[in-house]
Amino acid sequence: MTRLLTHPEIEWREDGTPVATAFGDVYFSAQDGLAESRAVFLKGCGLPEAWAGRRQFTVAETGFGTGLNFLALWQLWRDYRPHPQAQLSFVSFEAFPLKAEDAARAFGAWPELQPLADQLLARWPGPVRGVRHLSFEADGIELILHLGEIARTLPESRFKADAWFLDGFSPAKNSGMWAGDIFPLIAARSASGARAATFTVAGDVRRGLAEAGFEVRKAEGHGRKRQRLEAFLPGTDEPVAAPAQRVAILGAGIAGATIACRLRLAGIDAVVFDPAPEAASGASGNPLGLMMPRLDAGETAEARLLIDAYLAAREFYRGRPGAQLTDVRQPPRNETEVKRFEKLLADPPFPLEDLEAISGSGLLHKQAMIVRPRQIVLSLLEGIDVRLGALLEVNLGARSVNGEVFDALVLACGMGVAQLLPGIELTGRQGQVEHLVGAVTAPASALASGTYAIALGEERLWGATFEPAGPGDSAAVSAAARAENLEGVQALSPWWVREAQGSSAVSRASVRATTPDRLPLIGAAPDAGAISALWDGKTEPETWPVLPGVYVAGGYGSRGFTWAPWAAGLIVADLCGSPPPADLPSLRAVSPSRQIIRRLRKAR
Repeated sequence: MTRLLTHPEIEWREDGTPVATAFGDVYFSAQDGLAESRAVFLKGCGLPEAWAGRRQFTVAETGFGTGLNFLALWQLWRDYRPHPQAQLSFVSFEAFPLKAEDAARAFGAWPELQPLADQLLARWPGPVRGVRHLSFEADGIELILHLGEIARTLPESRFKADAWFLDGFSPAKNSGMWAGDIFPLIAARSASGARAATFTVAGDVRRGLAEAGFEVRKAEGHGRKRQRLEAFLPGTDEPVAAPAQRVAILGAGIAGATIACRLRLAGIDAVVFDPAPEAASGASGNPLGLMMPRLDAGETAEARLLIDAYLAAREFYRGRPGAQLTDVRQPPRNETEVKRFEKLLADPPFPLEDLEAISGSGLLHKQAMIVRPRQIVLSLLEGIDVRLGALLEVNLGARSVNGEVFDALVLACGMGVAQLLPGIELTGRQGQVEHLVGAVTAPASALASGTYAIALGEERLWGATFEPAGPGDSAAVSAAARAENLEGVQALSPWWVREAQGSSAVSRASVRATTPDRLPLIGAAPDAGAISALWDGKTEPETWPVLPGVYVAGGYGSRGFTWAPWAAGLIVADLCGSPPPADLPSLRAVSPSRQIIRRLRKAR
C-alpha cells in the first residue's frame, strides 16, 4: 500500500458527464445530477425537516466523489439553517480523491453552486491519507473527510450520524463500498432514528441494511431510475447532550487561543485566564516561528497523526494575520539521514506540490509557514473575555476558577497542567532563540536541519535550543545557548550567516512542556484514581474514566503552533457533541489517560 492515494482516471462524455474508468460508472449525470442528489439524498433523508430545532446535526456519506452531494447539502443548509449558531457536520469517506481541476470541471455544470464550489475548491485536499477537516465558519458547516480505503477508515472513525448518503458507485461495479461488513458499521455509527438513502435497490444492499437493524423501503425513483431506497434505524430516543455554554480556558498561549477562537465560532462563550501580565508571554511569544512537517519514513499511526496535525494547522492559519507561506530547505545532517530521506521519497507521504527532493539528498517542504506567534495569538483572542495578571484558584471537581463555575475547564497552561493533574507527566525544556531586526530586506525563506534559520523582511531568527529547564521550570538566557545557536546557523549556512555572526541579536528563552513519548496530551482529563481501581491488566475498555467537564491541551513541546489547531478541533468537537476530526488511532495516541495506563502496565 502506497502512502499517497491514487487520483481516479476520468473520462468526460460529450454531454459533460464524468465517468470513473476504473469502475466503469458515472459520478453523476450532467443533465440532472444535482436534481438527483436532491431527490435521492436530501429528500430521502427527510431534509431539511429532520434538522429542525437541532443545534448540531451530522450527515455521513460513503464516497465523496466530486463533492456534489456536499454542495447540495450546504446550499440547503444555508436556506434552512435551524438556528444562527446551529452546526452541520458532514463526514465523508473517499479512497480515490479527485484532482481539484476535475472537481472544478464537474461543478461547472451548475452555476448556482459556484459560490460554494469556489470556497471548496480553494481548500481542496490532496491525495494524502488521513483525516482532513475543512470548516466554513460563516455558514456553520464543516467537512470531515476520511481519506483511505473504507474497510480501514470507517472502523477507525468515531461519530454518530443523523443521516447517511450511501453513494459509492453501483454495487455491481464497486463491491468494496457495499461489502457485507460495512452495513453493521453504518448502524454502529448512526444515532437512534437515523435515516439513510441511496439510489440503488440492489438486493444485497436491502438485506445488508435490514440485517444491520434498519427498516428499509423502496421509494419512487428519479429520472430514468424507477426506484430508490430509504432506510430508518429505530431505537430508543437518546438524550442529546446540550453543548457547553461557558468554558474556562487556563492559558493565554497558542493552545488556549485556538480553543477560545473555535469556541467563539461555535457560539460558546469562552473565558481565558492566565496569571501572566499579557497573553503569549511564554513560548508563544517568540518574534518568529517556523511550522513545517515532521516526516517519518514508515507508515505508522503516529506518522499519519503528525501529518494530519500539520495539514490542519496549515489550513487553520492560511490567510490569517501573522502567517506567511514559505518553502523550507532541509539538508541531511548525516549519512543516516540521507538514507532516511531516500526511503521517504521512494514512497512519499505528500504529493509533489508539498514535497520534493533537492540536490544533496535534501528535502524541499513547499507551503510550510513562517508565523508571528504573538500576532496570531492576539488575533485569535479578539472578542474573547481574557483575564490576565492574577493568581488562579482552580477547583477541578467544581469546575470553577476563582469561585466562578463553568460548564467545562480546559487546561492549556503548559507545565501548569502537571500541577493541576498529578497523574500527568510533563518535563520542562528550555528553548532559546536569537532574533535580529534591521537586516537586508528579504522575502520569506527558511532552512531547517536539527536547528532552523528564518528570514522575513528585515528580520532574522535562528535556534532553538532544547535543554532542561531551570529550577522550578524557569527559563534564562545564556551565553552557552547563544553560542550553540550560532554554531547551528553556521552549519546551515544561510546566505545571511554573516549578519548573524556580526549582529547584536536579542536572545529570548522560554519553557516548553514535553511528554516522555513526545506526543501531546489532548482530550478529557483522566481520573487517575478511578482508572487505577478499574485496571485489571486484562481488559481494555474503549474509554477510561475521566474528570467530568475537564480537558487537557498540552505537552506540545517545540511544535505548539502545529498541534494547537488540531487539538482545538478535537476538544471543541467534544464540547459541541460533533464528530471528532480524527481517527481512533490518533485519539488513542494523544489521550491523556495513556500515561496512567503505561505506568500501571509497567508496575504489573
